[in-house]
Amino acid sequence: MLAGHLALGLAATRLEPKVPLAAAVGASFALDLAWPVLLIAGVESVQVHPHDTAFTSLAFVSYPWTHSLAMVAVWSIAAGLLAARSLGRRGGVALGLLVMSHWWLDLVTHRPDLPLWPGGPLVGAGLWYSIPATIAVEGGLFLAGIVAYTRAWPARDATGRWALAALLVLIGGLWITQPWSPPPPSDMAVAWGALSMWLLLPWCAWIARHRTHAARA
Repeated sequence: MLAGHLALGLAATRLEPKVPLAAAVGASFALDLAWPVLLIAGVESVQVHPHDTAFTSLAFVSYPWTHSLAMVAVWSIAAGLLAARSLGRRGGVALGLLVMSHWWLDLVTHRPDLPLWPGGPLVGAGLWYSIPATIAVEGGLFLAGIVAYTRAWPARDATGRWALAALLVLIGGLWITQPWSPPPPSDMAVAWGALSMWLLLPWCAWIARHRTHAARA
């Protein structure tokens, strides 16, 4: 749920303005930031399987350390405690909940491939089996996140407007074209390509420097 994860990161900064945009987006994507590292290390695995579901050609074979409910709970608590040291209790709670939100959004979209714990039963509601339903649900969430963020954090200058617009076009484009894009050439291509998600952090920090909270605007 690429667009959906970004949406929650954007919206979180409206609910808790002390949380930097880069931290909020990083927390919402945290599992997918760690995932390619473990793919490359051979700890987790993915396969390219054309039309595995209607919306994606990836078969998530094994990702117990990044995407099992039990381990996500551990990472969420750890992230929250770490963030609370600099952002306070509310900020820590917000970051921890954002990390946890990733699993619940994936639960909605994935077919049953998410383990409850390493080696445990697999779950998934399978929204990705329907392209129209996926676009309606995730697209609605994406739009809601954009509205929440732009109302709470208006741009201070043209850079603030266009840097955000470019990010939204890129993520929205990558998301909406998935069902019709050619499958990746290999599982390692998926892993190395997914590492580019780390660029979201400096990009979001750049956006935030050119926007200001509505209460101060």
